[in-house]
Order: sequence, then structure tokens, then C-alpha cells
Amino acid sequence: MPQQQRTYLLAPAALALIAISGPTLVPQGTEACDSAISIPDGFCAQVFADSLGRARHIVVAENGDVFVALRGRRGGGTVGVVALRDTDGDGKADVRQQFGDVGGTGIALAAGYLYFGANDRVVRYPLPAGGLEPSGAPQTIVSGLPADRSHRDKSIAVTAAGELFVNIGSPSNSCQEEDRSPSSPGIDPCPDLERRAGIWRFDADRQGQNQDDGERFATGLRNVVALAAHPETDDVYGAQHGRDQLSQSWPDLFTVEDNAEKPSEELVKIEQGDDFGWPYCYHDPVANRLVLAPEYGGDGNAAGRCSSKKEPLVAFPAHWGPNALLFYTGDQFPERYRGGAFIAFHGSWNRAPLPQGGYNVVFVPFVAEEPAGDWEVFADGFAGDEVSPRGAAHRPAGLAQGPDGSLYVSDDRGGRIWRIVYLGGGSR
Repeated sequence: MPQQQRTYLLAPAALALIAISGPTLVPQGTEACDSAISIPDGFCAQVFADSLGRARHIVVAENGDVFVALRGRRGGGTVGVVALRDTDGDGKADVRQQFGDVGGTGIALAAGYLYFGANDRVVRYPLPAGGLEPSGAPQTIVSGLPADRSHRDKSIAVTAAGELFVNIGSPSNSCQEEDRSPSSPGIDPCPDLERRAGIWRFDADRQGQNQDDGERFATGLRNVVALAAHPETDDVYGAQHGRDQLSQSWPDLFTVEDNAEKPSEELVKIEQGDDFGWPYCYHDPVANRLVLAPEYGGDGNAAGRCSSKKEPLVAFPAHWGPNALLFYTGDQFPERYRGGAFIAFHGSWNRAPLPQGGYNVVFVPFVAEEPAGDWEVFADGFAGDEVSPRGAAHRPAGLAQGPDGSLYVSDDRGGRIWRIVYLGGGSR
């Protein structure tokens, strides 16, 4: 497994006007780039749109229109989908259209429809080619999904074969008798696994489904907000949020430093019938394997039943919060990025006494559908001066690839969308 690597690179000092394939041009001069975002040499991060609200996952149509899922805020805020268009080629959206009346996170484009994942349902809007707004009323594909307690967001992936994959996150931290309470044992077997803590598969073209019409495709996943089908193979991948509060719940076994660094966040390949171990197991970055959770008799070292669970492809630092996953298939970026995976990390709240982490976008090189080499931080600086959930200026939440190979990053703190383009001059 690749070792964890933290690489921070600087943005270019000067840019020239160049045209790239696709609907927009890169304006001249460094003023077109957001200098607060640190990215590799030769790249430019443009502010494509701003102040949208809680911008979650995003997709980009073949004509360059950008569609953003809006979660809304407690007590109000814009919800539904906002559609963005750049009509004058200056790299900034100048047209906005909003539709939908419920908040959500998941979004996907497939077969002439825009799919939207609200907390308790997945709907789709008929979207004509080149259209910025739906041509008809939303159709409910699946409803009645569990949305009580924690981890309500429904991330989605739609394959070319017409399969709809939905993340249904766990309702708790570790399935304790008393959630997040010191020394409370885990419920065994955990009843949450019947309806939650896994990936469900539905027919993407069938309306009026409920959870029982679908299939529990994989289990033992605490919360996979970052979910994607590989655009070339339809294989499903995800990056899941690991559990919290090892030291708070089990101070005799774990120090606060242990809690800051454990467990790993995990990039996984999700195949039918897989069991990734939650709540019985977590990934320990020191042992580099799954170990038994203390709620189920673990001591921080023993593997127990976890030796039969599926291990991750890549492990990342604890509590970074992976929220979006994208496989890059464009040809604008240098060769080394092609076929690799970008992951947007929303940022931690519980790494004290160590500094909080995440609030960035990382890159994982892939060869033949498998990770091949160390991961690295690709884009950083989103949080600004205060790296914390409430103090951060921006928190990465979504990723999308434009038709010209640009990389779009959304932010659900400040409501900003960046478009990252490659201008040349860096290592190819």
C-alpha cells in the first residue's frame, strides 16, 4: 500500500493567454487565478462562481454547463440544483438557474437525465441536450430511504449499464448501546447494517422504487460520501469517513494523540457482496490493516473477525473527511494525472491536540484500475487562515471534470466553484 505523502506545491508566478479545448478561454494574467489556492506549477485555479450556498456535489454537461447540488442550511438557505453557464468565455458563470425544492448532496448526469440525491430519495429531471433547465417535472426513482440521526446525505453514482448506486450512511459512530458514550459496548450483531452503513443498488430507469426494491450491494461502510463509478469500466469506488472518538470512549486503550491519527480514511473498490467491517473494525494506519474495534473487544492491535473483512486500496490521515471522488479521463492535464483519482477532503474537526487537517484535494495515481504510487496533495489553501470547520473560508465538497479536461471543485462553506486548468510550464 502506498505510504502517506504530503506534498504542497506553489501556483505559477505568471500566465499567458492561451486557448484550451472546450467552451471557455483562460483570461490573461495572474489576476485570473485564485492565489490563495496552492496547486502544482503550471496550473491555475479560477473562481467560476461564488456565493451559491451549500454547494455539494457537481457535474458538468458536454456543453460546459455546470450543475450543483445545494444542501441548504439548517433553518433555510437555497436548496435543489443550481445550473451555471459561461456565455462569454471569460471563465466565469454569468447565467444561473435554480430548480428543485429540497436539499441534497448527490448529483449525476446519465441518458438525458439529471439525477439528484436528497436525504431520503433520489429523483431525476429530464434534461435536453444543451439545456440549462429541466424539460419536465422530476421523476422519483427511489424514495423512503433512511434519513434519521447521523449521516443523512445520499451520494449517488449512475453507470452506463443503467445501475443507480446509493450510499446509505450509518446512523451512529460505532453502533454502541449508547452512541458516543464512554465504555458503552457495541451491539452485536449491529442492527444498523440491515438498512444502512452500505451501498445499495437500484435500477436507474425504474420509477417508484423503495429500499426493498433495491439490493444491498456492499456493507460495513460507515459513510461513503465520496462515491463514483469509474467512467471507463463502471466499477464502483468510494472513500469512506472513518469512525471518531477512540480516546474519548476508551481512554484506557487510546491516547488523545491516538485519536488524532486513528483510524485511517479509506479509498475502497466496492464489489458485490463486499464487507468492509464497520462497526466491528477500523483501519489502523500504524499496523496498516484492519483491527478489531474496542466496542467489540479490541485492544488496538488484535484483528479478530476483521481478518476476513476487505482492506482498503489506500489509507489517508484520520478525520480528513473525504467528500468527493473523481477519476480523471481528460487529456488537458499532464500524462501522469490521466486515469488517476482526485479526492476532495471536507476537513476535520477532531484531530486535537494536533492541527486540524484535510480541507484539500489529493491525487492518487492509478495504473490498470489500481493505485500505483504515493498519493499527494494536489490543491490546498481552501480553508484560509483558520483551519477549522467554523473558521474555514471554504471546504471542498464536490469534484467534476469539464469537457475540455478542466477540474471543477465545489465548496459548501463559502459556496464557491473553482475551475482548475493546466496552462503548461509544469512537468508533464
